[in-house]
Amino acid sequence: MHHTPLIAMLVGGICLAFVFGMIAQKLRLSPLFGYLVAGIVAGPFTPGFVADAGIAQQLSEIGVILIMFGVGLHFSIGDLWSVRKIVIPGALFQVLIASSLGLLLGWLMGWNWGSSLIFGICLSVASTVVLLRALEERRLLETRRGRIAIGWLIVEDLLMVLVLVMLPPLAGLLGGDSPDSASASSGDILRALGWTLGKVTVFIVLMLAIGRRVIPWILERTAGVGSRELFTLAVLAIALGVAYVATAVFSVSFALGAFLAGVMLNESKLSHQAASDSLPMRDAFAVLFFVSVGMLFDPRILLEQPLAILATFLIIVLGNSFCGFIVTRIFREPLQTQLTLATGLAQIGEFSFILAALAVSLGLLSEDARNLILAAALLSIIVNPMLFVILDRWSARHGVENRLAAESSLKVDEDDPLPDRATIPPANHIIVVGFGRVGSRVGRSLQEHGLPLVVIESSRDQCREAREIGLPCILGNAVSSDVLKDAHLDTARALLLTTPHSMESAAIIRLAREANADIAILARAHSDDEVAYLHKAGADATIMGESEIARSMCDSVESLVRLAQRLEKANKPPDADAVPAEILPV
Repeated sequence: MHHTPLIAMLVGGICLAFVFGMIAQKLRLSPLFGYLVAGIVAGPFTPGFVADAGIAQQLSEIGVILIMFGVGLHFSIGDLWSVRKIVIPGALFQVLIASSLGLLLGWLMGWNWGSSLIFGICLSVASTVVLLRALEERRLLETRRGRIAIGWLIVEDLLMVLVLVMLPPLAGLLGGDSPDSASASSGDILRALGWTLGKVTVFIVLMLAIGRRVIPWILERTAGVGSRELFTLAVLAIALGVAYVATAVFSVSFALGAFLAGVMLNESKLSHQAASDSLPMRDAFAVLFFVSVGMLFDPRILLEQPLAILATFLIIVLGNSFCGFIVTRIFREPLQTQLTLATGLAQIGEFSFILAALAVSLGLLSEDARNLILAAALLSIIVNPMLFVILDRWSARHGVENRLAAESSLKVDEDDPLPDRATIPPANHIIVVGFGRVGSRVGRSLQEHGLPLVVIESSRDQCREAREIGLPCILGNAVSSDVLKDAHLDTARALLLTTPHSMESAAIIRLAREANADIAILARAHSDDEVAYLHKAGADATIMGESEIARSMCDSVESLVRLAQRLEKANKPPDADAVPAEILPV
């Protein structure tokens, strides 16, 4: 039998992640918890299958690159700027307090100050993955409190990127036990720090001066070829290539290189498509990253150091949350914003793991310290969804959530200069899901014919575009029954699904059928299998692009044949003015 540790790692890690991710989902926990548990099962500290830790570490590096690339793709300077007065000082204050608490706990456990400081920093940064999922489920991403929460995490992420860059040259000063750091003088450390900062500065300047023009240009040229496969490949090549060059040439971390590649790619008009096409690969390697982190966790620490785990957990859940609550209260934000941010900060995730792994490799953290971080992270990821459920019930009891949901459906966000949308038709209207390349054409055509309609769109920019031409648009994901309810689905005449994702469309169709059995549903498909799948889900009709193109070409051929026959009878060459408009080139 061939020795295939790479295949064994991929197959074992992905299969276990799927199983435990599904279990976590059924228990209404974050799938991230399931992925970490899968890693524990595949790790050397539990019986049964043991994956190759070396290969898992290399795959996790790809996961880090793609995670940071995704963060950069969704980095919005505009969103951050709109809430800068609260999120910048707030995030800095929260990181400072949480790091200080971690520093104190490490000192009480007898660690040196450098290890204690890095330990505290690991406890100060919340997981973007966990928070995004919670906000998406509650349709809060585009509200002010959602922007504050995401802006807060962006500031934290930027701080962590800075820490990742600065940590290697500062390892000796912080007490790292590597041979180089042990023998380095303060002058050597300062020179190394200056050299590192210089290379980072050069890299950032080159990315801003050249990358912001070259990277979008490459993507747009590739899109012009018309091959989706090459487009996806270009996105991955940019992410991985820039990250590798950043490390090999400028000695910059993979994380910073990938993050800046995502930020530069965000300058392109095709950034949404790039994010969509690269999502499956990013998700797959992000899962492997969390599995590899779980493999490093020794469950025995739960029995050996329960009090230390409890103290670490309380710093995460109470320390971070209290800081978020106090800052938003000082800035006189509504109570619901205060509670949402406090709840969202009560967990840690991917950046904590990345930083802990780097610190262990530099001799700044012990394996026990990393196990404390992992154990507390697992507990926080379990508890965080429960805290959000408690917050939801409190909001429902006090009538807060319904009012905020109504407000979020009336505006793109509180600071949006656009006026409130027109009143949604109460009955006999058409619901158009999606306002992209297809949906925008459908919406404009229905508007020209004077038909009442409402658009549902998850992208704020496209929703704003719909409202600019006078179409009522609800900002949200139509997979949510609450969003469909806001569109008056129960009294609508028809539902048009213009999105290209058949699985999402099928879920929307099932919800629509439950709410309105008589509604006419028309969906978009890309293959015969998707047509059958959507019809089985309950669609009345489907439109497949290839079929419509073939039908149009056949109609044009028939027109051309009839024209040729008329010209042949008249015995004269064809004249451009005589060619029907439908077969002339556009």
